[in-house]
Amino acid sequence: MAKGFMIAAALAAVALSAPAYAQDRDPAYAAARSAGQVGELPTGYLGTVGAAPAPVVRMVEDLNIKRKSVYAQHAKEQGVTIEAYAFTTGCNLIEKTAPGEKYMGTDGQWHTRGGDKPSRDARCPG
Repeated sequence: MAKGFMIAAALAAVALSAPAYAQDRDPAYAAARSAGQVGELPTGYLGTVGAAPAPVVRMVEDLNIKRKSVYAQHAKEQGVTIEAYAFTTGCNLIEKTAPGEKYMGTDGQWHTRGGDKPSRDARCPG
């Protein structure tokens, strides 16, 4: 697993390709994210914060299916597990959250990104 994690960590920055970020161009996604209804999870997937409306829950489920497809493709190309690849991508996505956006911290709680670096898993690269 250590070798797989290192490979995934080294290449995850490259893997943050258009498909993983396509949701950023969706006005509904942008609105949910800015409203604090959606946040990044350390697993590389999105989560709903609190009791999100049903359309937001469905959107997050759909985006997570798309993310998993992208992760599976890149993980296979790199010879790592989907989980290792998704985890490393999650580290990077949390790092890239903007002030005011939600992410799940190492304590398992939702946090709002401030001006400081977000709390990330100790296994995250960088």
